[in-house]
Amino acid sequence: MSSKSSITYLFIKHQHGSVMREVEELNLKVGYGIEGDINANPISPRQILVVRYEDIRELAISPGELRENLVIAGVDSATFTPGALINFESGAAIRLTFHCEPCKHIAYLVDSLKTIQAKRGILGVVINSGRIRVGNNFRIQAHKFPALSEQPYERFLDFIVKVPLGKVVTYKQIIAAIGVDNSYLRALPI
Repeated sequence: MSSKSSITYLFIKHQHGSVMREVEELNLKVGYGIEGDINANPISPRQILVVRYEDIRELAISPGELRENLVIAGVDSATFTPGALINFESGAAIRLTFHCEPCKHIAYLVDSLKTIQAKRGILGVVINSGRIRVGNNFRIQAHKFPALSEQPYERFLDFIVKVPLGKVVTYKQIIAAIGVDNSYLRALPI
């Protein structure tokens, strides 16, 4: 594993309304997310938010302000893409799913949300359990998986066709499964 690619910061949010708390290690659980994090959800494609240190430094944003869980350094932007696989020394692994969209929660950090488009980080899901610590090295493989669509409506369509005939799903489950904010409830075409 490359010594140039490493974890520089880790953050967790325990409950809604609380601030992100910097920690030295996180426990990643396959099919769940970060143990103890409010965003852990087995059906969500956004269990964890990963940000490149180089991107936030360029934007003059302090680690943790984008509400990210992992800040990594030493990864080329051409490799850090949806569909990539991050393998950590502990055996933990994250599949990157799609870019985290800029939103009102971080608008105060930049003059325009357009300046942070595709630099807020990439969301992901835990595909192999393990502990990760600040300073750990990792390996990233681009294009290991198909990237999920950046368009919520396309993710909605992909999800709906996978629901078995006769199975009932709630709006809350749909929102979680397509990885969007609860404000999308009114926009669902159901």
